[in-house]
Amino acid sequence: MSTTITFADLGLNPSILKALADKGYARPTPVQEKTIPLALTGTDLLVSSQTGSGKTAAFMLPCLHRLGEPSPVRGIGPRVLVLTPTRELALQVQNAASTYGRELRRLRCATIVGGASYTTQLRLLAKPVDVVVATPGRLIDHLERGRIDMSRVETLILDEADRMLDMGFIDDIESIIAKLPKDRQTMLFSATLEGVVGKLAQSVTRNAQRIEITSLALDKAKISQRLHFADNMGHKTRLLDAILKDHTMDQALVFTSTKRAADDLSAVLRSQGYSADALHGDMNQGSRNRTLRELREGRTRVLVATDVAARGIDVPGISHVINFDLPKQVEDYVHRIGRTGRAGREGIAVSLAMHAERHRVRLIERYTDQPITVSVIAGLEPSDRPRPSGARPGERRSFSGKPGGDFARKRPAAEAARSSHRNGNRGW
Repeated sequence: MSTTITFADLGLNPSILKALADKGYARPTPVQEKTIPLALTGTDLLVSSQTGSGKTAAFMLPCLHRLGEPSPVRGIGPRVLVLTPTRELALQVQNAASTYGRELRRLRCATIVGGASYTTQLRLLAKPVDVVVATPGRLIDHLERGRIDMSRVETLILDEADRMLDMGFIDDIESIIAKLPKDRQTMLFSATLEGVVGKLAQSVTRNAQRIEITSLALDKAKISQRLHFADNMGHKTRLLDAILKDHTMDQALVFTSTKRAADDLSAVLRSQGYSADALHGDMNQGSRNRTLRELREGRTRVLVATDVAARGIDVPGISHVINFDLPKQVEDYVHRIGRTGRAGREGIAVSLAMHAERHRVRLIERYTDQPITVSVIAGLEPSDRPRPSGARPGERRSFSGKPGGDFARKRPAAEAARSSHRNGNRGW
């Protein structure tokens, strides 16, 4: 496609174009350029695009364009339904809808997610609403109680469908779809369109057109990767302390494998004088919103989070991502480190691993086809310091034996497409 195309060339409602211009957005990203014209025709779409490609606008702009015309069906239920895997992502989508549609008359959006007040949500659903952004579990609760009318839904969006299936939402998704009009438009966005996602796509769409975006935001990211081996938990905690004292650290996102570990580690860091907080799935929505607000405002310098809770965090000030615990799934490694190096900035990703976890490091390097440089901190050297195969004395190499390098190193297209969806470099 032409690199000089503008949003005005895509045939969008003038009110939407004004809102985009006010935000300084003139040219669509590749996924927007390919998706929006097809979406405006009403066809079903299957879109493979990683986080950071601008996919939210790719589906929301054509939906808002349709809302510029009156609904052919009377009622107060939503005309657009967006399903997302997490509360944070739902709030981001809702904010995008309000931003891009602010020039449309009487646009009403509602976010229906767990951890928020039922009373507030019931009050929202009792009035006419145009766009509902929801997590599957909470939406099912309202459907079973007959609190939401789905007869007017014109467009269904399944955002990050692969993640929703990973989180076990397949039954809820199928139950929700069974209550929607058969003649709706369905757009499914996922990092991959194969396997269980492909089966779901086949069952919920009709003659869908397929769009695959292979250009990677991670190839443009400037994320340096480092690996430190720890002898034990005490050694790992001291390594973390040393990393957080680095003068280049602005804000850090520290990943743990469990909710309890996030709480415990954040408490330890606060006792050491850091402005630290935790974020995980057991927190109510008010606490989560407060925590994220303080992170965005810079009052929290270190956020300790679990994978699911951190989904959708987009804070340009995060200079360091630290894997205090290695991810259980290698795909999540790319998603985690993509929380830094945003908006053209450079980022640093540091992983702390026990000696017994060397095989997991190899799996990560194999999955990303990226070497991770093994580093040491003076005075905190591990007692067991094996030299990677092929390394010469004084040469720093990745654990797999490849020369250490930057995460932005190019990768073969097939491998890049396979791993791209876990990158977190979210576009607007």
